[in-house]
Amino acid sequence: MSALKVTAIGNSLGLILPKELAAHLGIQKGDHLHVLVTPRGIELSPFDPALDEQLTIGRSVMKRYRSALRKLAE
Repeated sequence: MSALKVTAIGNSLGLILPKELAAHLGIQKGDHLHVLVTPRGIELSPFDPALDEQLTIGRSVMKRYRSALRKLAE
């Protein structure tokens, strides 16, 4: 675990992530991080929980209506 220093970026505040941490997260310049508030603090993640929920619902629909979707694809 490493400490990050809060710095001023224009009229905002920002954190500079060390290269090793960015590589561990699999992020590059221009990527988005999602902030989740947890009981232990905040969690930064490149993973979007809202998108995961939508994908889960989509997979459920595709599984339920598999034969109908196959017919439509013909």
